[in-house]
Amino acid sequence: MSNKISEKDKKDWEEFLSKNEKLPNKDLENIKKKTLKTKNIDLHGLTLDKANKIIEKFINSSYEEGISKLIVITGKGIHSNNEKDPYISKDLSILKYSVPDFIENNTELKKKIFEIKDASIEDGGSGAFYIFLKKKYT
Repeated sequence: MSNKISEKDKKDWEEFLSKNEKLPNKDLENIKKKTLKTKNIDLHGLTLDKANKIIEKFINSSYEEGISKLIVITGKGIHSNNEKDPYISKDLSILKYSVPDFIENNTELKKKIFEIKDASIEDGGSGAFYIFLKKKYT
C-alpha cells in the first residue's frame, strides 16, 4: 500500500470540501431506529386503590398505542401519611412497593409486559420504575 495520495484523490477531496456537502451520520440513524416510544405517568398523592386502577388503564392503553417504554413515578413515600398509623407497614403500603406488586399479580397485565425494572436517576431513581411493553401483534 502506498502512502502517496493521487492527484485525482486530492482533486476529489477539494471538490467535496468546496460543496459544503454533509455526509449522513449512519450512527445517528441507528440510534433513532432504537429509540423507544415512551410515556410517563405520575402517581404522586394517589391512594393505592386509585393508583392501581390508573396504572392498569395506562398500561392497557399504552400497549394498544404501541408504546414500548413506560416511566412510572411513584415517589419515595417520604411524605406518606401511612407513617402515622402503627397498624400499616410503611414499607409495604406506599405506592413505591405496592404498584409494582399489583402489576406482578395481574395476569392480564403481565401478558403485555416484557420487563419491569428500576428507573435511572435522571428518570426519578428510587422514586420511579420502568415498564417495558411487548409489541402488540395484530
